[in-house]
Amino acid sequence: MTISGIVAYPITPFTADGAIDHPTLHRVLDRLIDGGAHAIAPLGSTGESAYLDFAEWIEVAASTIGHLRGRLPTVVGVSDVTTHGTVHRARVAESLGASAVMVLPVSYWKLTDLEIQKHLEATAASVQIPVMLYNNPATAGVDVAPELLWELVRDVANITMVKESTGDISRMHRLRELSDGTLPFFNGSNPLALEAFTAGATGWCTAAPCLIPNQIKDFYHAVTVGEEQAASGIFERIRPLLDLIVTRGLPPAVKGGLSLTGIDVGAPRLPLQTLTPEESVELSRLIDRATFSVDA
Repeated sequence: MTISGIVAYPITPFTADGAIDHPTLHRVLDRLIDGGAHAIAPLGSTGESAYLDFAEWIEVAASTIGHLRGRLPTVVGVSDVTTHGTVHRARVAESLGASAVMVLPVSYWKLTDLEIQKHLEATAASVQIPVMLYNNPATAGVDVAPELLWELVRDVANITMVKESTGDISRMHRLRELSDGTLPFFNGSNPLALEAFTAGATGWCTAAPCLIPNQIKDFYHAVTVGEEQAASGIFERIRPLLDLIVTRGLPPAVKGGLSLTGIDVGAPRLPLQTLTPEESVELSRLIDRATFSVDA
């Protein structure tokens, strides 16, 4: 199985009493499908996976995979602070029909390279489906060097992809250099999308299609057909929105933006806070800017 292009991250909607809102989750998924996403990645940072209990995590995974019905690949986030917990989630995701799993090493204690390696190897060995390694030290507190990422992809049969989210473009160039261009790596830093594709990224893992699906689709099309000026113009227009949702925090910002664009997905889980009125006004302005067309 090959995954490339726009890997879209849905939020996890909640009802007023805090339960998983499955009908609204399906509305968000339909928006991503209609917007041209090439794969769906539930239960990552945007999906508030760290704020769900295990039963809720299963609910969201099953609901997403069931609603998609194989129309798009699903890359299910299975990260847990323990290897046992990560392995358990990976096996459940596989049993539910996930196309692949995504593993972000998460730890209270600083992990050694050997501990990271053993954790990822154990998770990969527990399933038959492909594994995407996810490096995001800003949220996980663990930084996996490009050399170790490449060694794991090279040496473990079903570890096949990397998502690089440090925001350091040199990491992507290093991955390309180490693998002689053979490693499928995905950009996970929204503001770096244009540079990442220039560096050889296979795709872009992003929550932005929740808010501006058509603009992300147009940007990716321009990139893939080599229309550099068009891609740069679109990216210049959407970049301020990408910056805001990252700096404010993806769950509150994307949930706030969905509400502004007609889908009420509920509040993020505490301690995360909803946007202030001032933040909502700014977010609305940036969505309008991103969706403005000079041809309109």
